[in-house]
Amino acid sequence: MCGIVGYVGPKSTLDVLLGGLRRLEYRGYDSAGVSIIAPGGQLETRKKAGKLDNLIAEITNHPLPLANIGIGHTRWATHGAPTDGNAHPHLGGPTAKLSLIHNGIIENFGELKAELAVIGTKFASETDSEVAAHLIAREFESTGDLPTAFANVVKRLHGAFTILVIHEDQPDVVLAARRNAPLVIGLGDGENFLGSDVAAFVEHTKRAISVGQDEIVILRSNSVEVRTFDGAPVTPVEFTVDWDASAASKGGWSSFMA
Repeated sequence: MCGIVGYVGPKSTLDVLLGGLRRLEYRGYDSAGVSIIAPGGQLETRKKAGKLDNLIAEITNHPLPLANIGIGHTRWATHGAPTDGNAHPHLGGPTAKLSLIHNGIIENFGELKAELAVIGTKFASETDSEVAAHLIAREFESTGDLPTAFANVVKRLHGAFTILVIHEDQPDVVLAARRNAPLVIGLGDGENFLGSDVAAFVEHTKRAISVGQDEIVILRSNSVEVRTFDGAPVTPVEFTVDWDASAASKGGWSSFMA
């Protein structure tokens, strides 16, 4: 049960991501990582096996620049052992400009990986998630439109997944997709959030939207667009989170023993 956080806005993105991952620790995990896009468009990624403190130590030793957009992940190993290389985020494309995080299992990743191998794609991990990253990056090279490329690929994936993507060439947008796995949007003032549950962002906002089955989110600091996988517009329904940040750190329960 992986933890997922996405953010775009004026706050320190790293602080938002690490704070959200900390509040999602109750879900359990064996590795953690973040990707941010610095001003000027450079993608930077840090990830480590083990506890979140290992990731924080890695960032302390190899600092990240200030940024206004990013994604963060805590992983339970499914495909591939809990190693630094198998930790998320995963990079896609020959120039590694795309970063992806994923909760769930892509059931047809074997045939998709074989398709990529035929055209010479090199893999840095054993995961199903990296396959999706390379597919989206290559589709973007073909279409020139990131939301279209993203939709074209997620429609091909079988199984249960929540996927978030950022790309150097589109440094103001986080894309997300949901099929048979949880995803929630947090609505802010000049900032917006994504999370596997509201614990990821309730410290910052209590305005939220549940993403529906087979829906895509196009998230910017001042706008949220939701579409079906086939591109039809969705009118999202907002709700108010009635937890505080303390309860959120326990998954909404009154105590960790609930």
